[in-house]
Amino acid sequence: MTSNPGAPEAASAPRAVPAPAPDHRRLGRELELFGTDPLIGSGLPYWLPDGAAIRHTLEEFIRDRERRAGYRHVYSPVLGKRELYEISGHWRHYRDDMFPPMDLGADQVVLRPSLCPHHALIYRSRARSHRELPLRIAELGGMYRSEPSGVLGGLTRVRAIQLNDAHVFCTPEQAADEAVAALELIAGAHRALGIRPVRHRLSLPGAGGKYVADPALWERATALLTEVLRRSGVPFEAAEGEAAFYGPKIDIQIADAAGRESTLSTVQIDFHQPERFGLRYTGPDGAKHRPVMVHRSVIGSVERVVAHLIELYRGAFPAWLAPTQLVLLPLSEGERERAERVRGRCLDLGLRVEVAGPERGGLGARIREARLVPYQAVIGPREAADGLLALRLRDGRRIDPLPVAEALARIGALVDACALELWDEPGSPGGGRE
Repeated sequence: MTSNPGAPEAASAPRAVPAPAPDHRRLGRELELFGTDPLIGSGLPYWLPDGAAIRHTLEEFIRDRERRAGYRHVYSPVLGKRELYEISGHWRHYRDDMFPPMDLGADQVVLRPSLCPHHALIYRSRARSHRELPLRIAELGGMYRSEPSGVLGGLTRVRAIQLNDAHVFCTPEQAADEAVAALELIAGAHRALGIRPVRHRLSLPGAGGKYVADPALWERATALLTEVLRRSGVPFEAAEGEAAFYGPKIDIQIADAAGRESTLSTVQIDFHQPERFGLRYTGPDGAKHRPVMVHRSVIGSVERVVAHLIELYRGAFPAWLAPTQLVLLPLSEGERERAERVRGRCLDLGLRVEVAGPERGGLGARIREARLVPYQAVIGPREAADGLLALRLRDGRRIDPLPVAEALARIGALVDACALELWDEPGSPGGGRE
């Protein structure tokens, strides 16, 4: 077949413009989740109402998971005397990342860079027996790192950190089992959140004087964590220079859309701080023995995990995490009263709900405005008269009108299960909470 030189050339297909990679800083502003102000300071974000709703939900989620796993929650101060961190080793090995001491009368106090010294003192507050072990202490607590301004960014690198932290005080024979259980707890939480780690890393010491000088300690802890990883059946790789100053750790790595890695969750075995703080328990033989301290963080810092979830879902969060879970859309002012009554029932069930009435525009405009909300319910004259909800799901599906009680119960069950899917048919298995 010959070409026709007089025929017009076929127009070339326009090149697809790649969508910009999700950036939690931009999305956080657009979705009104968090913000910063130079008068507050760099690396010190504040949480707006929708971001605070996500944060609160995450905190309650992890507290519930920890309670089910046998953890008991505590609160401890964000300040400590400088002497506390001299004992723990932070002052010697971690001082460059700490804020300067503040004079308080005859004492110097420091914003804490870690929660573990406080938890060691809680353990030490009275005599302990082997019958109490393992003792699992958890806290969602604030800690502070003097990060240089050049590395700060959004929620991923901040100076005020809300950490999901816990410490298990146990016998040496219990340490591996506790670390394995911590990895299982982490994996279950990641599944519920839709997080897929990119790798597990066995973080080991490197050269230099930033690590505790006790080769036997490092060898023993590294052998235990290697056993834990192998028992857990997860592939891993060793990385020198990434350990904590007091011991090796398992780091569970995530990556953003640009492929940049960061550590989200950790498990550590620590022989150093029990020694430094003189921790003891009475064994079955009546003698005093030294416990092992297993550090673990299921979701790491609230700031970093929220940053990851913002980019992962681009604002379309699973229903249980969404700042607004259901928006009620009365067609006219005539259905307003009915919408407000349904709103009250939602609040009684613990659902986050909003009424978007006709004062906010036509129905189409209100539906578009609420496009990231998992559930929309249009309430017209028929629905108002018959006590029904006509649900529209965020993914475009429409559910046949249901009685209000049934519709809200179905939504509530999925939210309570931390489900990733938006809808289940009756009798089908839910997702999320195990």
